[in-house]
Amino acid sequence: MGRQWLLAKREVASLKKSQATTKFVREITIAARQGGADASTNSRLAAALEKARKESVPKDAIERAIAKGAGHGGDKISLEHITFEGYTPHKVPVIVEVFTDNNNRTAPEIRVLFKKGQLGASGSNKFLFDHVGLVEAYRTNDGADIEEAAIEAGANEVEPLTHAQNDDIPEGTYGARFITECSHTHEVARWLADHGWTVVTSELGYTPKNFPRLTQEQRAEGGAFLQALDDHDDVHRIWAAVQ
Repeated sequence: MGRQWLLAKREVASLKKSQATTKFVREITIAARQGGADASTNSRLAAALEKARKESVPKDAIERAIAKGAGHGGDKISLEHITFEGYTPHKVPVIVEVFTDNNNRTAPEIRVLFKKGQLGASGSNKFLFDHVGLVEAYRTNDGADIEEAAIEAGANEVEPLTHAQNDDIPEGTYGARFITECSHTHEVARWLADHGWTVVTSELGYTPKNFPRLTQEQRAEGGAFLQALDDHDDVHRIWAAVQ
């Protein structure tokens, strides 16, 4: 029985790695489609490449993803961007970003996941979020002032970011999330990269205006619902009002 369990564990780990690789490749493809194939002028692509290489995504898969997103060669991208709005159990607003090549398949599947979430529900809620540019980065713990860095980079707000909040931030480093106007995202990321920061995320996203108060049990139920959404192959980003 022990050996069977170990085999099952390895199969699960292999499946999770495959799913993660698929999402890394999709992020590279989307970044190249939105900002071009040159990572020096496309901060989102540069961040996506950094993550993919760290996770040992094969070089040929990375190159195909860039070419597909940029429209080079015969394998051009045909992904549709869809946003679903709704609520987790206990009425936490959530926005789910999906990229799919078959909306007729994906949309019903996402709606089923909301229904399976028991108290989860779909419904308009974007007014509960701000649409912003998000840049997450880290540097060695050298006493740098993140407030000063935010001002110099042109960000509107900044907050500390730890490994526990984002596992792309290595333990023992000094992480921060910079929030800016959507149109300034690349400039903020570029300034940080040029001044000793390693950028791990550079994208447009949503920040909640308020955070509902939850008990530990309610947080666990909401977390299970969000995990079920995130496990869907076509789900690319989830923005939820959870601290």
